[in-house]
Amino acid sequence: MNSCDYGMEAVLFFAKGMNFRQQVLEYRVFGRAAEAIRFVIEDLPSNVLRGCSLEVGEDRYSGDAILRLYESVDFPLPRRAKPPK
Repeated sequence: MNSCDYGMEAVLFFAKGMNFRQQVLEYRVFGRAAEAIRFVIEDLPSNVLRGCSLEVGEDRYSGDAILRLYESVDFPLPRRAKPPK
């Protein structure tokens, strides 16, 4: 996988819906890829991750690749604190 430029503009595609026939494909444009990645991991339901596609320049990331970008030591934004279990 190429290293992601977290500062580049990014387009995020994701499906929302209860089942396959009722899913609505949505997209959002983010000024920085890091903001899109944080949105996917911290704000969307976890079951949506698998169907996400992130375009950063010529590179495309989906599912677990987006999670790896978030977990990378290179991720430039603060991460939301996880609630205690």
